[in-house]
Amino acid sequence: MTDSTSRPNAMDASDWLLLLVLSLLWGASFFFGKIAVAQWPPLAVVLARVGLASVTLLLVVRLSGLSMRVGRPMWLGFFGMGLLNNLIPFGLIFWGQTQIGSGLASILNATTPLFGVVVAHLFGGEKASGTKIAGVAAGLAGVAILMGPDAIGGVGGALLPQIACLGAALSYGFAALYGRRFRALPPLVTATGQVTATTLMSIPLVLVFAPPWSLPVPNSQTVLALLGLAFLSTALAYAIFFRIMRRAGGTNVTLVTFLIPVSAILLGTLFLGEALLPRHVFGMAAIGIGLALIDGRALRRRRAIA
Repeated sequence: MTDSTSRPNAMDASDWLLLLVLSLLWGASFFFGKIAVAQWPPLAVVLARVGLASVTLLLVVRLSGLSMRVGRPMWLGFFGMGLLNNLIPFGLIFWGQTQIGSGLASILNATTPLFGVVVAHLFGGEKASGTKIAGVAAGLAGVAILMGPDAIGGVGGALLPQIACLGAALSYGFAALYGRRFRALPPLVTATGQVTATTLMSIPLVLVFAPPWSLPVPNSQTVLALLGLAFLSTALAYAIFFRIMRRAGGTNVTLVTFLIPVSAILLGTLFLGEALLPRHVFGMAAIGIGLALIDGRALRRRRAIA
């Protein structure tokens, strides 16, 4: 999650390249997740993802000369952030992906900025402008189009998994508000702290609900998917994310939200045989309009030209 108060700077070609790479890494997380949950339960996949990533990030912190000795209050905050930013959304998304495609899950996850506006308006003291409210309305219309007949037909079919992915987006919205308390810390320390805290919270849950001795031995595809989730879509993605944020500002890095579904849909369609329905395209278009209204930069540029 990014600090919305960061001052945006102009992005050069290298920044745009990094942003594209980041969208591929985070888009691939839905692809890797879909493969992993086919053999392992969602909680076990969550633990593998954050556990391996936390070891990697702790090593990066050590090599960077930073320290995780930030005091008990901050570590308690890491547990709150890990719950909202990792454990809840990862668990919901992976569970949702047991029943819906990775492309659809990524599109629903793209509603995160919409929920961020609502959460900040209701709980963060940031009153939404008329344009942002219009953006939320457009985004919600897009969600309704995406969910289609499932939302009318009652609880069943693909409705619950889609609601789970929306719940993950809502959790990310609360995480963005909660994460403001870590502004004084280096971003890499915050990322490492929350992933490590998530690992510690996940262990007892896995022991109770998905004990390792009951899990099947993962095949090669599952192993590669878990490694991809941990090292590429979590550890490496965080490193790139914070580099872009440091160079170009928090506002610019949120552009990745527009790009993630593209890579997730392409990977799901090409390698998993997932079908992309016309309503998914129309729903994503409505969500994109909503995000553009919330972002506001296109409107400001048009006014400046006028």
